[in-house]
Amino acid sequence: MPRIGRAMMADSTASMAGAALGTSTTTSYIESTAGIASGGRTGLTAVIVGGLFLISLFFAPLAGSIPAYATAGALLYVAVLMAGSLAHANWEDPTDGAPVLIAALAMPLTFSIAEGIALGFISYVAIKALSGRFSDLNPAVIILSLLFATRYLFLI
Repeated sequence: MPRIGRAMMADSTASMAGAALGTSTTTSYIESTAGIASGGRTGLTAVIVGGLFLISLFFAPLAGSIPAYATAGALLYVAVLMAGSLAHANWEDPTDGAPVLIAALAMPLTFSIAEGIALGFISYVAIKALSGRFSDLNPAVIILSLLFATRYLFLI
């Protein structure tokens, strides 16, 4: 796709801004790809989608009135899909398998996918560091782990 770099930069900037403001991350790239796949070729597609999103704001209270237990079926289906990925984990190496297990158990116990991912990152770096396998650690993973750990320190 030509000029995809600009779309990716806009998407990543919007995701960072959304996270900094405490909202869910944005998906502008996926929305634009869906628009192109549906036949939209101009900027008018994005304007129409934006207008429809504005109209949907009036229906947000209606969506909020749906009780949490009504989504249990969809959440169970997503859990089954995610559990299939556990088969691809390296269970032979405890320094790889233990963080996967911690993350997989933390997600339902904390009722948050993000918390499970955070605990998975922290435990991965801690286990690799304690076992002396620093060469297995990527600097980005270390930085994310430190950010997650800092977040937990501020919650105390």
